Amino acid sequence: MQLHSGNQFNGRFTDPVTHYKKQVVMGTPRDEATIAEQGLLNGTPSYRLQDQEVDDDGRPKRTGTIWTASAHIITAVIGSGVLSLAWSMAKLGWVAGPICLALFALITYYTSLLLADCYRSPLSSSIPTTGNTVGLRNYTYMEAVRSYLGPTRTKLCALVQYTNFVGISIGYTITSSISMVAIARSNCFHKRGHQAQCYTSTYPFMLLFGTVQVILSQIPSFSKLWWLSIVAAVMSFSYSSIGVGLGISKVADEGMTHIKGSIGGLLYTEKGFNAESIWPVFQSLGNIAFAYSYSIILIEIQDTVRSPPLESVTMKKANLVGVSTTTMFYMLCGCMGYAAFGDDAPGNLLTGFGFYEPFWLVDLANACVVLHLVGAFQVFSQPFFAFVEAWVAASYPKNKIVSKEYIIRLPLSSDTYKFNMFRVMSRTIFVAFTTLASMLLPFFNDILGILGAFAFWPLTVYFPIEMHIAQGKAPKWGARWLLLQGLSTLCLIVSMLALMGSLKGVVEDLRIYKPFQKST
Repeated sequence: MQLHSGNQFNGRFTDPVTHYKKQVVMGTPRDEATIAEQGLLNGTPSYRLQDQEVDDDGRPKRTGTIWTASAHIITAVIGSGVLSLAWSMAKLGWVAGPICLALFALITYYTSLLLADCYRSPLSSSIPTTGNTVGLRNYTYMEAVRSYLGPTRTKLCALVQYTNFVGISIGYTITSSISMVAIARSNCFHKRGHQAQCYTSTYPFMLLFGTVQVILSQIPSFSKLWWLSIVAAVMSFSYSSIGVGLGISKVADEGMTHIKGSIGGLLYTEKGFNAESIWPVFQSLGNIAFAYSYSIILIEIQDTVRSPPLESVTMKKANLVGVSTTTMFYMLCGCMGYAAFGDDAPGNLLTGFGFYEPFWLVDLANACVVLHLVGAFQVFSQPFFAFVEAWVAASYPKNKIVSKEYIIRLPLSSDTYKFNMFRVMSRTIFVAFTTLASMLLPFFNDILGILGAFAFWPLTVYFPIEMHIAQGKAPKWGARWLLLQGLSTLCLIVSMLALMGSLKGVVEDLRIYKPFQKST
């Protein structure tokens, strides 16, 4: 079978995934012993085609490792969600708060292991150089769902996944602008005193962030983002560490006997059960769910990992590194922030001005937040770009605006850039839309809660479990099947409650919000 890299097939532009899968036949299920005999247990070898080293599907050879995959995960997970965890802890209390963090971490890690096994499709093809059969690669989350669950649920997956990509981009734009405003206000408070009226608008900073994203969005593909993800991961470690350090410092200054917070949070107070606080408690669950939302790009991350060894082996190790590292930071940041501020913990730990001094350290932390979100925005938006561009290319193969690329040689470098008119226009429009939406709905905790609740159950729990069952690993009505269905049902209930709590928060905020005016 002749394989080609790129998107040109017999002079026509075709979706490479569709083109490739039309040329394969269904493979029969194979156990590990059979796979080992075929030499495929440790991954699939690459081969050379037209003087270029390519993978088993004819695409350019992947170079990702456990460390680049871990960097992508950490970049996706430790985002703006970490800054809301002290606020979430304040709603849940010292008992339920850490327990919820640990449970969300365990569920996310477990389902990510199931999802990693779905990277290879039930469809199979032979490798040109060896004749061995191998499961086809699923390049995206949606491809994995199509391979195992069929077209109907693929459409549902596409709706949820790509809507969430847009929502996360809006959330990151809001958060970055709030952090930039915090830098300006921190300097103002330092010069004029903590009681000064330092009003600053977020809108110019949203426009600045959007301008940067227009430029970075022209990076052609997700695989070219490894350097940006590493920088973003370093930044996320930095501001999380600073947040933890500031919380520890504040607790130490007041003495361990003055640790704030309560056992029952807002729901159970000294006066008993507080029914009015039930909605903020539900919203806090959405915030925690958002803090662990990376399953939506797990397959895309896995598609950057080289093989051998088998991609799922590397990805499972990267999942362990990513989730365990982020959970450690989440526990420290959430608990230290709650211990320092108690029930008055700000919605955003670094911008709510619980910390005024040292002002330069607060500024540094918020600068790290901005730099991290610059990279995280691209990690989540690039899969959306790829989906839109592949769909348009397949729909309008003869349109020159869509298909024609111009080679531009970069100054002071031997590298070249492939300029495509549709790519430039569509990605610019996307960034402009997310920037405008951020200006209209700049509600940090509410937006995070909605995003977390909307995506957690379907993308982190439901689809991975259903694909795992479709692989024949959990017979229907068996003990494993019942436990998996019980987990899925429980997570659905939690997601629905979190969504209702977050929507109620948005409604309340809209009653007093006046768009395009200065905010404190």
